[in-house]
Amino acid sequence: MKRLNKIILSVFAVSMILFTGCRENLMDLSPYSSVSSGNMWTTENLADQGVIGIYNVLRSSYVAFNMYEYEAYGISADERDQLAYTKGTVTASSSLFSTCWQNHYEGIHRANDAITNLNKAPLSDAKLGRLVAEAKFFRAFFYYKLNMLFKGVPLYLEPTELEDFTKTQESEAAIWNTVITDLTDCINEPNLPDRYEKGDGNFGRITKSAAYALRGKVYLWTKEWAKADADLAKVGGMGHKLFEGGYKQLFKEANEQCEEMIFSLQCIGESGYGNAFSFRYGSRVAFGSCWNTYLVNADFVESYECADGAKFNWNDYIPGYNEMKPEARAVYFLRDNMTDNEKTAQNNQGADLSKYLPEGNEARILKAYENRDPRLAASIITPYSTYTGATGASTYTYTLRWPYRGFDASDPFDLRTDTNNRFYYLFRKFVAEGAAEIPNREYSPIDIPLIRYADVVLSRAEAINEQGFSQSAVDLVNLVRARAGVALLQTTDASKPTYVNNQADMRERIRNERRWEFCGEGVNFFDEIRWQTLHETKYFQGSGLKQIWGLPQFTNSWGGQHFYRWPVPSAEQQMNTNLVQAPGWIN
Repeated sequence: MKRLNKIILSVFAVSMILFTGCRENLMDLSPYSSVSSGNMWTTENLADQGVIGIYNVLRSSYVAFNMYEYEAYGISADERDQLAYTKGTVTASSSLFSTCWQNHYEGIHRANDAITNLNKAPLSDAKLGRLVAEAKFFRAFFYYKLNMLFKGVPLYLEPTELEDFTKTQESEAAIWNTVITDLTDCINEPNLPDRYEKGDGNFGRITKSAAYALRGKVYLWTKEWAKADADLAKVGGMGHKLFEGGYKQLFKEANEQCEEMIFSLQCIGESGYGNAFSFRYGSRVAFGSCWNTYLVNADFVESYECADGAKFNWNDYIPGYNEMKPEARAVYFLRDNMTDNEKTAQNNQGADLSKYLPEGNEARILKAYENRDPRLAASIITPYSTYTGATGASTYTYTLRWPYRGFDASDPFDLRTDTNNRFYYLFRKFVAEGAAEIPNREYSPIDIPLIRYADVVLSRAEAINEQGFSQSAVDLVNLVRARAGVALLQTTDASKPTYVNNQADMRERIRNERRWEFCGEGVNFFDEIRWQTLHETKYFQGSGLKQIWGLPQFTNSWGGQHFYRWPVPSAEQQMNTNLVQAPGWIN
């Protein structure tokens, strides 16, 4: 249940935390205490802290801090323990909906407080303009997130007392118009910079390029394709570009302020200020002994193309694989030189040991992962690939083998997971490597990208393609594919798998490119909601968490078309009877 009286009275500490080393210029993310809202705007320092308090809402659940949770609802990953949303049994009383609603409205009301009262603080006109623009960006961002999910919510544009939260929902279109208005104000604010350079003490604060990028993404939702293209094109002219140091390295702390990052949640390796991606994605041999709560979806892995752009097909590597029962296929993933006891156990579980190669089993399966889109190996730990992990303060190289034999600190250095009786694909992306990369498993210092330039490039390609098939859309997608190291799309040779010559084919190419590019980032769920494809990509017959060879652990079940529009949380409807429940939902 939300506590909006606390929202309106939230204020923020005067104290500043100074960080040293490579993070000494990090935007201040100090914790806040409580003083009255009226006093918050009486000094410049308090006004600064009031605005920082809006940024801190990004750390709340379902806002930005734990975007990995959306991966369980999208197509890249599944949660180890099935969620009500993927079971199809979730109701309006779920904390998923109430927490998401509450935390975004907390951000909205902090932003409203700042927008209304910043002019009371002793600020220069330039600083006042910049801080108001930052607050308006966040109000737009929080409404953007709510509108993507709830498709029409109550609209509050000024500080409001608890007893006055009685409005019904505005239409989805009305909320989009409000978001666009706020972002347009940001764009028109002369004191809001285009972007901040790496190392600037203000890096992480809102910029004009972030406002253009977000407004362009809103226009994708409203299907105003030409406007989306125009806004997204502006971002590249403000100094943003794709990171050139390799896809895997993009998600390392050293590169979190590169030109690709447009809007990100700033993190440091201190409790309360880091991110938990490594903890939730990492295995037991990741530094700190992590939980692998979220596991890569096996069907998603099979969607990755070959390096030449051809679709991956198991039968091309192991003839007859697709026709086998899933439990029988396990034989191809077994380690070399199994013991008699291991063979007996695998036989009892259904593996077809007649196809086992004692000396070449590992090499055979490795070929299925070679010559694939390099983002697969950069994002996901696949069978018999290595991973640099740690036990305590010692770094070791582990290999993902099956069946697990061990040990953490001695041969054969098998990669140990939190689910060691099953064989799953694991995340590599965002997971710490070695013993010194992060200080604690629960608070990684790696910033969480919310909008990066690859998103802008692929969004622009979509906006162009929706106006008609065009070489310019192909060229934009190829920028991302070139960086990844996969074959470029082309329009001249129909004999090659990279050939594309019509809008429908290009549309699916763009969508797949987004799925692979943003794996694990909490992006694809919102894409699938916007495209209305989630029921096909996450809930097709036989979908769900599977072991690597396709053996199901649980099956997803689509709750119905109403899943594309989240319900008014039951607790909110009890407090505000003017709220109208979305069709199809039960309280």
